[in-house]
Amino acid sequence: MRRFEELAWSETPRGEISLRRRAEPTTGAEVYEVKLGDEFLMSSLFTVAEIELARLGLAEAKGEALDVVVGGLGLGCTARAALEDPRTRSLVVIEAMAEVIDWHERELLPDAAALVRDPRTRLRHEDFFALAASEGGFDADSPGRRVDAVLLDIDHTPDHLLHPGHAPFYSEAGLRRLTEHLRPGGVFALWSDDPPEAGFTGLLEQVFDDVVAHVVSFANPLTRGESSNTVYVAR
Repeated sequence: MRRFEELAWSETPRGEISLRRRAEPTTGAEVYEVKLGDEFLMSSLFTVAEIELARLGLAEAKGEALDVVVGGLGLGCTARAALEDPRTRSLVVIEAMAEVIDWHERELLPDAAALVRDPRTRLRHEDFFALAASEGGFDADSPGRRVDAVLLDIDHTPDHLLHPGHAPFYSEAGLRRLTEHLRPGGVFALWSDDPPEAGFTGLLEQVFDDVVAHVVSFANPLTRGESSNTVYVAR
């Protein structure tokens, strides 16, 4: 394996986006990274919380045949973890950047085939936040169809957004619009890079019946210590 390789690069309205593969010098592991402009968006070094987003969220979903929406494709970790739940009947992944969908369809990422070739999966190139605010919802083939779970991993935190246009979603009105796309007892789960925030937990409690903020800890090979993310689960 080369020490560094750029697998894909594109100019987008939000800046240059690239997919890179490199050897991590501390462990020798093969690492995949996504960079947008000067900002690192994601790394395969840190996927524990993205996987737990699906596991913790779907653990609260009721029923034996679940229709699931994932907001944000990224490296595909949350989507693949959702497919590992045997109850998942259908999976719609909403991704705003066509380039990211293209990486998966070209199978540039490890395990991409397991996601894109699964007959339950549909990748949709759309703005998650616009769909959440719409009447039609997330399923282009069945407008207005409600789902059992929405798993969201797009922004860094509810306050640190990739785009200011996402802000209305993180409000009582925005979250109430989201609930219109959930079946009774449906689940909304959100990944955040920050520790649990009392303000956002309180906001969720204004809209949902049950809310838990899970702290997900994991080993950090770069610091040789431990890091953590938060997964909010609301039903």
